[in-house]
Amino acid sequence: MGATSSALRVAIIGTGMIAELHRRGALLAGAQIVGVLGSSPQRSREFAARWAVPTLDDLDAVLASGADVVHIATPNATHAEYAHAVLAAGKHVVCEKPLGMDVAQAEALDAAAVNAGVVATVPFVYRFHPIVREIRARRAAGEFGNLLLLHGCYLQDWMLAPAVSGWRVDPASGGASRAFADIGSHWCDLTEFVSGERFVELTAQTHIAYPERPRLGGESFSATANLTDDLVTVRTEDSAVVLLRTASGVLATSTVSQVAAGRKNRLWLELDGSSGSAVFDQENPETAWFGGAEENRVMVRNPAAGADAQRRLSKLPAGHGQGYSYCFEAFVADTYSAVAGAEPDGLPRFADGVRAARIVDAVLRSAASRAWEPIA
Repeated sequence: MGATSSALRVAIIGTGMIAELHRRGALLAGAQIVGVLGSSPQRSREFAARWAVPTLDDLDAVLASGADVVHIATPNATHAEYAHAVLAAGKHVVCEKPLGMDVAQAEALDAAAVNAGVVATVPFVYRFHPIVREIRARRAAGEFGNLLLLHGCYLQDWMLAPAVSGWRVDPASGGASRAFADIGSHWCDLTEFVSGERFVELTAQTHIAYPERPRLGGESFSATANLTDDLVTVRTEDSAVVLLRTASGVLATSTVSQVAAGRKNRLWLELDGSSGSAVFDQENPETAWFGGAEENRVMVRNPAAGADAQRRLSKLPAGHGQGYSYCFEAFVADTYSAVAGAEPDGLPRFADGVRAARIVDAVLRSAASRAWEPIA
């Protein structure tokens, strides 16, 4: 479309916690928010007033708003419908994962984005931690030697209480996988991005902590109990353990849980190589741990030292903590740069969303078959 990031007009579909991050990222990137569409007219009006932007009454209003980019931050089951409409209108799109409720829907959206010739991105924002880029650059430079093992976890506790529920628990709204699709997909994306390896097969087991939960619950990640007697059968997993193999034969293990008491958002990734190891811990994102046979080292994020990719994303002096919101802002800024014609390194696009859908599908197939399953 030829617009610069400072001139972009942006519409946002969704009003939850993630939608607020989209709004903040858009504003900090210099875009103008031309309206918001919520899950109901009342919700749209409430957040339009809160954000001081126009109210968008329906999807047609979004498409007629003059927006160059539409951000979709809504329950999973609505992603495909909204994104297809936005792409058909020739607009750029930022869509939360999953792209669809299954692999076919995700593939169809990616194909539609390619056919439309627009920028279409997915917020795999952990790629934008400066320390992640530092480890990736060192791996690419051969500092760790040949990779021997990849392992880690993504642990949360917001679903620990049996009275916590919400739309994510319902497969019709959230999809057939919950914990792994929600956070395990982030771990797999980050691991492939940092390591340069590509998973080709896996075996997995999943577990449901409580057979029943309330039909409705608090907002996602709030851990707010809903003490209702209206219970429904839980059909999506709270935890998953996955063993993966890459195309080059490297093994990887990942433990994923949303019922790990005390773990708020612990995404841990370790690369073990023949010459050294590296660790990224999202709950301590300012440092990287580098292991060696004779000594270990800790590097602090620093805009004045390290890999160029790390320095680009380091917006504050060393010792002044950056966090998840900075990652989201960098992702949005790079998306808008791509709209303006740039090619930012590491920008996650719809093809990466398809990749995530295929891995989630393999996890579900393996959990059912109790066998190794290929990743399509």
